[in-house]
Amino acid sequence: MILSAIFFVGLDRAIKVYSLVYPGNFRFIGNILKFNPVENKNIAFSLPLSGIWLEVIIAFTIIFLTYILINLIKKQAFAQACFLLFVILGAASNLYDRIFFGGVIDYLDLRYFTVFNLADVMIVSGALALALSVHRNGQKNP
Repeated sequence: MILSAIFFVGLDRAIKVYSLVYPGNFRFIGNILKFNPVENKNIAFSLPLSGIWLEVIIAFTIIFLTYILINLIKKQAFAQACFLLFVILGAASNLYDRIFFGGVIDYLDLRYFTVFNLADVMIVSGALALALSVHRNGQKNP
């Protein structure tokens, strides 16, 4: 699972570089999903929060989550650690964009929803899987 997290963050970085070199758009699935690179200066789902303070908050959040990751590894909660690693690597990829490009490079345009990227998918899926894992473990250990 660790290798898949590394693979997906590498794929996200490669697609972002591709979108900078070849900024055009094309369709994946008809009018439902298309490749449409855009710069997002705001936070998730384009909510209007941006600037240096957002970058500082994200950086400290990544540091805090890394501390939790280390504790999960010490407790041998490897599944939860892997889920958290997805969140950390996804957030780090987006933070990299903010620092070096002035905003997050989003490229997956889902009709009627928003434009997002693979790092966003990693953050959301990792957080959901972690929440489900913690919930299940909480039910087993009252």
